[in-house]
Amino acid sequence: MCGITGFWQSRPRLDAPADVLRAMSGAIRHRGPDDEGVWFDAASGVGLGHRRLSIVDLSAHGHQPKPSRSGRFIVAFNGEIYNFTALREQLRARGQHFAGTSDTEVLLAGLEEWGPLETARRCDGMFAFAAWDAAEQELWLCRDRMGEKPLYYGWAGNDLVFASELKALRRYPAWQPAVDPSSVADLLHFGFVPAPASIYENVHKLPPGTAARFRHAANATPTIEPYWTLQGAVDAGRQDPVRGTDDEMLGAVDSVLRDVIASEMVADVPVGAFLSGGIDSSLVVAIMQALSSRPVRTFTIGFHERAYDEATYAKAVARHLGTEHTELYVSPAQAQAVIPRLPSLYDEPFADSSQIPTFLVAELARRDVTVSLSGDGGDELFGGYNRHILGNRLSALPKPVRSAAARAVRTLSPAQWDALSGAAARVLPTRLRVPAAGDKAHKLAEVLAADSSALYTRLITHWPRTIVHGDTRRAAIPALDGGAHPVARMMYTDTLLYLPDDILVKVDRASMGVSLESRAPFLHHRMVELAWRLPMRAKLRGGRGKWALRALLERYVPRELTDRPKTGFGVPIGAWLRGPLRDWAEALLDEGALAAHGLLDTPRIRERWLEHVSGRRNWHYLLWCVLMFQAWYADQQ
Repeated sequence: MCGITGFWQSRPRLDAPADVLRAMSGAIRHRGPDDEGVWFDAASGVGLGHRRLSIVDLSAHGHQPKPSRSGRFIVAFNGEIYNFTALREQLRARGQHFAGTSDTEVLLAGLEEWGPLETARRCDGMFAFAAWDAAEQELWLCRDRMGEKPLYYGWAGNDLVFASELKALRRYPAWQPAVDPSSVADLLHFGFVPAPASIYENVHKLPPGTAARFRHAANATPTIEPYWTLQGAVDAGRQDPVRGTDDEMLGAVDSVLRDVIASEMVADVPVGAFLSGGIDSSLVVAIMQALSSRPVRTFTIGFHERAYDEATYAKAVARHLGTEHTELYVSPAQAQAVIPRLPSLYDEPFADSSQIPTFLVAELARRDVTVSLSGDGGDELFGGYNRHILGNRLSALPKPVRSAAARAVRTLSPAQWDALSGAAARVLPTRLRVPAAGDKAHKLAEVLAADSSALYTRLITHWPRTIVHGDTRRAAIPALDGGAHPVARMMYTDTLLYLPDDILVKVDRASMGVSLESRAPFLHHRMVELAWRLPMRAKLRGGRGKWALRALLERYVPRELTDRPKTGFGVPIGAWLRGPLRDWAEALLDEGALAAHGLLDTPRIRERWLEHVSGRRNWHYLLWCVLMFQAWYADQQ
């Protein structure tokens, strides 16, 4: 895992280009503290910078930027190619030679043998790379299928610039960014800025599963070529579905997941796993332990607030599996201490408050390991989010019935719902208890009141886009054809929108912020393709999602250890905004601060803020979006 950056200069050229590259790569040192390299070609004006986190082949053979044996290609590479050993043997058979054992050498040999697009298709893994083709005088940027690794590109004057994170672009001398109002509207609407946009005008995220080919340095549109698409996986799954018994379906999932996890446990540094005690992370850890000859290192953070604590569940799973488990109970003060770091850590404004515990568990894991596997992707592929089940049920209800139900829910405040839920929890089984019931009840009321066509959109959005002045663009929400099962349509949208631009951004910045590599076995393209071959009964059954993962986990862990409602990975932001974070939030939501950039509807935001601090409503999801933009904007001044 590493960080990459670079530029393609038009004329006139900058003085001291190597110093510029060092400054750009130095801005992302956290992504690769083990080594640094820069390369500049005066004839073309192309420069590449690299920061290395040594994972495979810790020797100097892994140093980058690295040329191919013929010198045609030079590459700066971020990520891991899990099938590099098999590819190396294929390339050896075609006459390629290797000096070391790094996957970077394999990537370079593949570029020479197959070219950028075909090499990307053959690589299993998570990656982003920049490759200069000296023969064709072309620059290629490429990103992995699911978007696990980030890659931005844009223009500073007439010069092309690119990097793993925006903070590297800010070190370029001609960089003069302008905030894009439409991207601010995206942020407040979704909680993140969806690709291909970024928070800045004229700066883009390379979409997952694509390669961009640049033939000129000057501000010209690149050729964007996909080498893998989720729609292709969906179509292939429809043409070749998995048929058979439940046991045969579970056997297929188990077989692929074991192969994938085995490949992702390969490293020349210590490897561990995040463990929440939920279905997805527990299944990953269970298979890791089954494949390992020694106890797997697992990591969990806990909170003293019962509604947000999963550490006790994780500890029970770890004890059953026999892992070497580390847990850390975090105080509110420790969690809140992360907040001032968020604008710099996430670099682009980002408003999923689970970014806080994600950073804390990554920081905990980094004390003992350099690589940590996670359960990310299980919800998107197997229908695991509460909104999948809820949206499926609500879409069948007539609008008058939903409106009446919304009014009924709103007759009680969130605090009253919490009190009722707490009383019921004393007599209900664990799997029927509802954490944070008040917030969820009022969120449900908002969804119930929406038109049928907008139910799912309402489930995944926050502010209306009109909260931002001057918004002219609407982010496209990817959709599967209307003939698909409602839950399949939701999973498709989540996989193309929420997964790469929320979940994977959150995990990448949190883990790389402490120089930890995070790997997600469910996001291996073999798992994705298998999931879309499975019938809906392998995902949705008995009114619950993730049937196949639940049933498979029971082969490793007793049901009673993991059978409970999905809680998410959060912190009590709503209560903190009324208490210890109130002064911080008030400073950012002051009328003067809100009006400073002229982008936001100040009266509407102030109204929500006052309603929240009074306790009349819980608006913390909406307010966190505004606060993260305000904190980021202040950090840029």
